[in-house]
Amino acid sequence: MGTGYQRILLKLSGEALMGDLGYGIDPQVVQEIASEVAEVVSTGVQVAIVVGGGNIFRGVKGAARGMDRATADYIGMIATVMNAMTLQDALEQINVPTRVQSAIAMQEVAEPYIRRRAIRHLEKGRVVIFGAGSGNPFFTTDTTAALRAAEINADVIFKATKVDGIYDSDPHVNPQARRYHSLNYTHVLTQDLRVMDSTAIALCKENNIPIIVFDLGVRGNIRRAVTGEQIGTIVGGLYEVT
Repeated sequence: MGTGYQRILLKLSGEALMGDLGYGIDPQVVQEIASEVAEVVSTGVQVAIVVGGGNIFRGVKGAARGMDRATADYIGMIATVMNAMTLQDALEQINVPTRVQSAIAMQEVAEPYIRRRAIRHLEKGRVVIFGAGSGNPFFTTDTTAALRAAEINADVIFKATKVDGIYDSDPHVNPQARRYHSLNYTHVLTQDLRVMDSTAIALCKENNIPIIVFDLGVRGNIRRAVTGEQIGTIVGGLYEVT
């Protein structure tokens, strides 16, 4: 492998699962993600996944339309379980043993989140997908990714997005935007670069968990990122801003 990664946490946005659709889940995209995860698992790397729910329901938008924020966030958490179950099915179709653990009790469809059990699944070579966020409103799935990565002692967080890294300004608005190759946590926080929310970045900083941000839309990028190819942007404690 060459990277020394033994256990990783992959953060997928809900939007990533809908591909070019305006809403919902694109089965073709889910199958492609599953096959890439399978490639990584076959190398012996332990894989945990946190998936968002923005393709189905986003709590912040629900609250903006007048819904109670806590209620909206709980609905969003339930949406993440739908995505987790979809991804689990795609992985098991290609013979990758997978467990969904939900932070909100749904014993008919998912295990409850139990840290020791999650670690045991990973040690046995199973993929673990964490659904329902942290189980608490007002926290994003990015914060959940940082929290779960710390809890399971993950070596790194891979944040798969629709852009190929972190830029100094929005590349969709500013064609002169510059992509960073590496950053430290402090720069991300002070410049408000919005890679992940500040709570998630602070958790990663406190637990010294590097974050690699890369484009999910390029076939093979999950494998490339895990094997240490220079793609996207890496954020960590000792990195220079380059």
